Amino acid sequence: MLYLTDKESVVADADRLKISVKNLNEFFGEKKLADINTSLCAAYTGKRGKSGGARRDLETLRAAIRHHSAEGLHRGIVRVTMPKKGERRERWLTRGEVAKLLWICWRHREVQTLHKGGRKGETTATKRFTLRHIARFILIGVYTGTRATALASASAIQEKGRSFVDLERGIFYRQIVGTRITNKKQPPVPLPPRLLSHLRRWHRADAVKAEAKGKTAADLPFIHWNGKPVASVKKGFARAVDLAELPGSVTPHTLRHTAATWAMQNGIPIWEAAGYLGMSPEVLNEHYAHHSPDHLRGAASAIVGKASTTGKPPKPTGTGRAVSQPNDVDRTQTTTKNHREHDQSVAETVVENGT
Repeated sequence: MLYLTDKESVVADADRLKISVKNLNEFFGEKKLADINTSLCAAYTGKRGKSGGARRDLETLRAAIRHHSAEGLHRGIVRVTMPKKGERRERWLTRGEVAKLLWICWRHREVQTLHKGGRKGETTATKRFTLRHIARFILIGVYTGTRATALASASAIQEKGRSFVDLERGIFYRQIVGTRITNKKQPPVPLPPRLLSHLRRWHRADAVKAEAKGKTAADLPFIHWNGKPVASVKKGFARAVDLAELPGSVTPHTLRHTAATWAMQNGIPIWEAAGYLGMSPEVLNEHYAHHSPDHLRGAASAIVGKASTTGKPPKPTGTGRAVSQPNDVDRTQTTTKNHREHDQSVAETVVENGT
């Protein structure tokens, strides 16, 4: 396919492009451009089963057709009809849930069935901890809100195919080296001190283990399993979520939602949080601003305030924020938040001391 040949080396996710092209060829392979219409696109969506996956594939088809036209290989307009976008996922994790996930990932061991001896047929836990790389993935994810692909490839060595963590300066260059910049912004960001400490410790620990095997730490990104880079964390992450018995749909992308939500809950200005997360202020405002403690606070205060007898609007406070005295509910919420932060801190400490 012309589009795949021309774009494979420059797209952000070549593997996803190959999968989309394979799916499209199985259905549209013998069709002509003149055959593409609304009903054919709807038939593809029905065959694909999942509207989200069908939409991504059809977006690839649309891009391929435009590329074909730009090369002067056909004239005329060919419209590709997309299924409706699904509802935006806004599931985010509490600090307690993150702590539970970290604890599960750190303690979980591989289970095997015995095939010999008097205990034949019984299951036993081995000494292999199969989810500890997911604990690293979770920590980097909630601290930075980085997308999964750049997160899984993060490395202390700057080379093609990986995002780069400058451990000396404490900067995370999230754009994968060798890929073009897309609409999904991944700007460089300074790393929080606590995460930077984790990363430096992991790099030292990996170097010691690698040296013992006659290798170097440069061979591995931070997220690795069984001595090899991890192509995808979906299976391991899903396993951790199942073991933690978390409700709702929790995926690796949920960590990005979590980082954005926590940023708003902690009162970080929208423009600053948007720049750090690599999303537009409009998107952050639309989907996450309601988590901010100041969201609609002025309206809530005005509704219960005294009506003006002078016909003039009430004078604003010096800070522009509502001023209220702490009550029992406020104290309870503060105490609960402190407990949750403590839980996460304990879980992080377990990971930190073990690696």
